[in-house]
Amino acid sequence: MSNIVNIQNEVVEEFSMFEDWMQRYEYMIELGKSLPLIEEQYKTDDYIIKGCQSKVWVHADMKDNKVIFTADSDAIITKGIIAILIRVFSNQEPQEILKANTDFIDEIGLKEHLSPTRANGLVSMIKQLKMYALAYENKQTQN
Repeated sequence: MSNIVNIQNEVVEEFSMFEDWMQRYEYMIELGKSLPLIEEQYKTDDYIIKGCQSKVWVHADMKDNKVIFTADSDAIITKGIIAILIRVFSNQEPQEILKANTDFIDEIGLKEHLSPTRANGLVSMIKQLKMYALAYENKQTQN
């Protein structure tokens, strides 16, 4: 089982401890506070995720064949959402990120508890993280 699947299972387990969505939202806000913050120089339009209602900036670096993500958002719930995704996908090899599924999001019920625009933003965030992974994977195969 891949490391990503293990982390996804941890997230599902953590969310299952909460009885209602207010507690889950509070937990997501807490997760957002622990987000590895993006450097100020990357808080530009070049790093903004298109398709999000809130502003979300994501930056990726490659270190020891693993993609390291940092991010920030101007909205606390959105910051929590990107924090969950970064926890799952950061420090992973590009091909692992690309082949990972995101069923855990449905398992924790996240998508159904988001407004349609936030749900679209979630899809955009995942797409962007996978695009970074693809770019780094392509870079590896060219070297």
